[in-house]
Amino acid sequence: MNQSRQRLEQIFQTQVQTLSLTLQFSTVRNYRYVAHRFLGYLRGAFPRVQRLSQFRRDPHMLGWFRWLCHQDPPLSNTTREEHLLCLRRLLDDLALQGHPLRPGLILHEDFPVRPQYLPRPLSPEDDQRLQEELRRTDNLYSNALLLTRLTGIRIGECIHLPLDCLRHIGPGQWALHVPLGKLHTERLVPLDSEGLRLLERIREWRARASPARLAKSEGLLLPRVGGRFALFQTLRPVLADAAKRAGCADTMPITPHRLRHTWASDLLRRGISLPALMQLMGHKDIRMTLRYLKVTQPDLQREFYKASQNTMQPYRFSHTRRLYRHRRSPRNPPGTGGHTPPFGDVPTPALQ
Repeated sequence: MNQSRQRLEQIFQTQVQTLSLTLQFSTVRNYRYVAHRFLGYLRGAFPRVQRLSQFRRDPHMLGWFRWLCHQDPPLSNTTREEHLLCLRRLLDDLALQGHPLRPGLILHEDFPVRPQYLPRPLSPEDDQRLQEELRRTDNLYSNALLLTRLTGIRIGECIHLPLDCLRHIGPGQWALHVPLGKLHTERLVPLDSEGLRLLERIREWRARASPARLAKSEGLLLPRVGGRFALFQTLRPVLADAAKRAGCADTMPITPHRLRHTWASDLLRRGISLPALMQLMGHKDIRMTLRYLKVTQPDLQREFYKASQNTMQPYRFSHTRRLYRHRRSPRNPPGTGGHTPPFGDVPTPALQ
């Protein structure tokens, strides 16, 4: 490998290492994989490209997009979108650092159409059954799952919660500090008395862990035996078993991320605004939050119908009062014209 080519790969490798300071291991691995594939494509298709300043949208980027479309087996639209997102992030970061890159190498229209994805919350009945079963189980893992349901945090964020994640933000007000996560954001999620109880219970179970587990989990709320992925693989079957014991009627697999979907949909039903929900969920784009509105649309239709009925009742009642008073006028005194009040013998005080 010549010196220029080696320098080009070194630039990408250094940038990926920089991302590893704030992103999860699996995310960094994706960036490294995409950079490796892109540079491998350039090496085979455009061996004379040795510097970042030589990158062009056409033919280098457009050629890579076509190359991704012609893979065998074919890549899904979601996978190709992830490749473009990773490469665009790397190129944007390198440009911000002063590297001579042309703007507009990857444009919005380059991204493939993404399949429509809607959240899959549990029904209120299954949600209640599952929460009750997790409370009955009352161990480290069941309480961790309950915490994700109560706060809407991602399971990866739950696994990485620091031991000092509780924040006092005002008189009688507490919040869960969620560190940098999937979308490179951190946030504070309000906690009620049940959330405080869960955190205290998790700490009690943590204190019972072996010294070896605690040594591997220094500074983390949830102790672990192996790595992060091992803990994730433990929590998934714990939730599935609890759902089975609870008798949940949902036919789809009940995964930890569906607890987050359920939490968000429940808040929308209770009337939370979309901007507030967006902040609580750690979304960067309101369109991500709008997907939950589609899920709860049937509930919104029912609420709208109920509100419409409540609006009509005063009108009907007022109309009845005017009609009855007209029939009680001197020209039609009760008992002389054979008229009866509307709705039968309604007592006069009730209508006045």
